[in-house]
Amino acid sequence: MPVNATYQAIRQARRPQGRPTAADFEFVSGPLPDLAPGQILVRNLAQSVDPYMREAMHFGDWEKGFGLEGRVLGRVLASKDPAVAEGSVVFHRHSWATHAVVTAADIRVLTVPGGVPLTAYLGILGGTGLTAYVGLKRIAKLQPGEDLFISAAGGGVGTAAARIARVMGAGRLIGSTGSPAKAKHLIEHVGFDAAVDYRAATPLADQLSAAAPDGIDVYFDNVGGTHLEAAISVLRHHGRIAWCGAVAQYDDLDNPPAAPANLYDIVGNALRLEGFLVRDHLDAREEFEDFLIPHIVSGAVPVDETVVHGFANTVDAFVSMLGGGNTGKMVVIFEED
Repeated sequence: MPVNATYQAIRQARRPQGRPTAADFEFVSGPLPDLAPGQILVRNLAQSVDPYMREAMHFGDWEKGFGLEGRVLGRVLASKDPAVAEGSVVFHRHSWATHAVVTAADIRVLTVPGGVPLTAYLGILGGTGLTAYVGLKRIAKLQPGEDLFISAAGGGVGTAAARIARVMGAGRLIGSTGSPAKAKHLIEHVGFDAAVDYRAATPLADQLSAAAPDGIDVYFDNVGGTHLEAAISVLRHHGRIAWCGAVAQYDDLDNPPAAPANLYDIVGNALRLEGFLVRDHLDAREEFEDFLIPHIVSGAVPVDETVVHGFANTVDAFVSMLGGGNTGKMVVIFEED
């Protein structure tokens, strides 16, 4: 048992009304239990905060371990399973806590290649990057030279989709984001050819038409709502939509936005729209890592992330991420004992 034999954790205190605040969470602590045979004690090192967690807050059923469900990396402090060595670095989902008591079935032991930062396994090499890869390769079947529009392009999945699309040989890349500064960053640092600001006075559909005067082949949708409507308006015949998120409605799931007014254009232009969940495509992980790791090691694919230090700042990081305060993956790094 470590010298500090107490865990700290964060749990949901109430259902938010609109954008979550610190008052919607509570900090708790308690003694670490003695391990039973087969159990493993992990000291969490870093975790991600993700848009889907806002949807989880609506339903309030996401407690896991000492805290809440989420992607987290940790180091094994003690193990009552001979197959898992102390000191191993592991990925698991007992998040929003400084420690976790897990079994081998709950974890993935990581062997991190040289040149790859550990936090990449929360972002571009984690569920975030796998989501982008599956959406582009399996759902949209992006082909070299095809033009792509990505919504929420400054976030974790958005930046990962752009990096991966470039490696796949995509043509013109267009992203949407919420400020002129972020739009500039997408073009100058992430490799987009154009970026639109959905908060600008000019309607999003008009901005997108100007950015893609010849149309697009694929839309990677993280937002829904008016973004989906705008994308439908510029998709070419036989265009495809890979839909994985709807951040436009997470703060008010009881009152979702109206369906796109041009939805019937899906028929007229023979478009294909398919929603997907990355958890249904975990069999793609090995293929995905074999494809992407060499590009990360070579430096061709940077790891886009915004880092917040300190477990106590987890809620602030989460709320900031929902408001667009991150570029790339939002990661919270804890302090090790």
